[in-house]
Amino acid sequence: MTFITRFAPSPTGPLHLGHAYSALLAHDMAMEQGGTFLLRIDDLDQSRSRCSWETQIYEDLHWLGLSWPTPVRKQSACQADYDEALDVLWRKGLLYQCSCSRRDIKEAQSAPQEGGLQFGPDGLIYPGTCRPQTRPSGQRPKNVTLRLDVAKALAGHDLRPHFIQRAGERLDFSSFMETGPHANTAIEQYEFTSEFILNQIGDFVVARQNMGASYHLAVVVDDQEQGVTHVIRGADLLEATIIQLLIGWLLDDELYQYWSQPVYHHHRLIRDDQGKRLAKRDDARAIAKYRTEGASPADIRQLVGLG
Repeated sequence: MTFITRFAPSPTGPLHLGHAYSALLAHDMAMEQGGTFLLRIDDLDQSRSRCSWETQIYEDLHWLGLSWPTPVRKQSACQADYDEALDVLWRKGLLYQCSCSRRDIKEAQSAPQEGGLQFGPDGLIYPGTCRPQTRPSGQRPKNVTLRLDVAKALAGHDLRPHFIQRAGERLDFSSFMETGPHANTAIEQYEFTSEFILNQIGDFVVARQNMGASYHLAVVVDDQEQGVTHVIRGADLLEATIIQLLIGWLLDDELYQYWSQPVYHHHRLIRDDQGKRLAKRDDARAIAKYRTEGASPADIRQLVGLG
């Protein structure tokens, strides 16, 4: 079986031990299967991305003993691919323009009748303020924020084959293959329902003003373009997988003829002494800092439990 996986950091700060664990695990799993380990640079957000951080990514990963095919795919050079995907979703009548700021969404959710703030894998769950009653027409607007109408997508024919209704159940179920420790079935599957998508995810962003595409849409397109068969990443992105599956299923046939759904493996997170997930601001655990203090790649493997 073909095994192609990727590590896709953003050049917005130093790589830390959590990144080291994810990259090493993905590399090791690929090598064990005689597969391919890819490096991708997720630099959609050009306002925060820096060439110096990108250079340090290469240096840190090479120091850890990792190698990858070149040239490296960079999201900042792939807007044409994302535009093609966005045009497909727009023609299907599934997208609408949204002018709400995070503050607008927060205030709408804070209304007494809404019961307080609700968060999903795409941040604050969108209350539907800008959702139109009729299908938007004309050409897809550029350099604006676009959301996907989840209810309309779930009601359409594109997603029906991916959901089943079990005997005696009122809910529609779907699932993806999850080989990590977070599968919620006994057969390496992670199940979810259409009701979860409607209530716990809501209308998510697929294009952002001044960025071109959202993270979720870009990841789906990137993985498809690179032939990724196995997605290995942290457990904090487990529920975000559902968003990415929806995008992939909706792009199926028209854009790619056939969307090859990856196998997913969401691994444990590396945490600090207080149990918090490491972030790029945790400079004390940056790979470069360990390097300058005399640690070896074997020491890093030991620190993250891969020794």
